[in-house]
Amino acid sequence: MSTGIKNGKLHTNNIYIVKLIFLIIAFIVFSGSASALNNDKRWVIVIDAGHGGKDPGASGSFSSEKKITLAIALKTGEYIEQNIKNVTVIYTRENDTFVELRDRANIANKNKADLFISIHVNWAKSKSIMGTETYIMGPAKDKQNLEVAMKENEVIFLEDDYSTKYEGFDPKSEVSYIMFTVMQKVFQDQSTDLAFKIQTQFREQVDRHDRDVKQAGFWVLFATTMPSVLIETGFITNTSEEKFLNSKQGQDFLASAIFRACRDYINEIDSKSGISAVKNHNPDPKPDNKIQIISPSEEIVFMVQIATSSSKTEINPENFKGLKDVVEINVQDRFKYATGGFTDYSAAVKYRKKLEAVYPDAFVIAVKDNKILPLQKALEQKKKK
Repeated sequence: MSTGIKNGKLHTNNIYIVKLIFLIIAFIVFSGSASALNNDKRWVIVIDAGHGGKDPGASGSFSSEKKITLAIALKTGEYIEQNIKNVTVIYTRENDTFVELRDRANIANKNKADLFISIHVNWAKSKSIMGTETYIMGPAKDKQNLEVAMKENEVIFLEDDYSTKYEGFDPKSEVSYIMFTVMQKVFQDQSTDLAFKIQTQFREQVDRHDRDVKQAGFWVLFATTMPSVLIETGFITNTSEEKFLNSKQGQDFLASAIFRACRDYINEIDSKSGISAVKNHNPDPKPDNKIQIISPSEEIVFMVQIATSSSKTEINPENFKGLKDVVEINVQDRFKYATGGFTDYSAAVKYRKKLEAVYPDAFVIAVKDNKILPLQKALEQKKKK
């Protein structure tokens, strides 16, 4: 990058950096009010389905990214609206249309969103690479992260007059990403918290390979004024993952995982204000007393997870809507609470249905030695026996 003054004029790159400094100052000032937690009104979550319209995104052997991201985004919003009572969901697109990067961020900013979630599908030269990863705003720590950001940012080349709109930002130039080192601390803690919750859900409940939480310079995250994450839900270039990403079950699983992460994030903050975000506070579901409850340490058992928290909750019926057989499972400084204990998976599914009235977002988990196992692997082990 050139520096200094030549012939009485700032060099082009310097002008670019100066403009970015003013943008950053305005960003920080605005963020103080725009991202403040809405204790007296509903949470606003903006869900961004990556790509769309003339921008297909990454391509697999039989599908395109834009269709997958839209399906997962809409399903995620549906789960959130159905199961969290104090949330308004706004989409950057609800059909196959092209939305400019700056407009995606503007939608979130104008609506004073509390969370921004951008959903994408990954691509790699090697077909063996697979797994999920969630990004937060910040400078890329390695070449691979930078390449992912560059690929996602290249969509601006499809926009008219992109050089002017994005203040000379060049998604293919490493110099352009210097600005992101300045912005990495804004909302980093909140974004990181949500990102880890998403990756945990993907790993523990959907049995996805965990590629961890990462950071890189995505314009759409840089321009938003609230905690924001960009999710890569899998690799469209991997044969098995492409099939999973295009399946209704796969899309449902991924969407429900994102929903649960949002729910846990919201519950942690709202609980400090005495607000409960869960819908349907109905009486005890009165589960069948003849159901066999066994210790989760004896063998692989199927239980129904009903709650999770970063802080310990005393186990008594008053704290769990009258349920008396709740157990605590500690996973990486998180406290998960589950009920029931069945050697048969179908019995656990039936029990979950009985709990729907009071815990509509409960789900079945597999447990052994007080540790949660990937559900699919547990089912396979059961079949072998």
